[in-house]
Amino acid sequence: MKLEVKKIGNSTGLILPEEFVGKLNLAQGDWLYVTEQADGSVRLSPYDPTFEKGMKIAEKAMRTYRNALAELAK
Repeated sequence: MKLEVKKIGNSTGLILPEEFVGKLNLAQGDWLYVTEQADGSVRLSPYDPTFEKGMKIAEKAMRTYRNALAELAK
């Protein structure tokens, strides 16, 4: 897919085709996160990679302390 960079008011932006917006389940006001890849390309995604990393850390902690968390939940 090829997108044109356009001037939008005092900013510069991309207009996303409706099919792309629908595929990613985006709505006006949502955020897209840009992740630079090892080959120099970029990836746009509707999820926050920092949040994802934090969730993996939290999941590991929950597995490690599963018994203690179960006791605390009582």
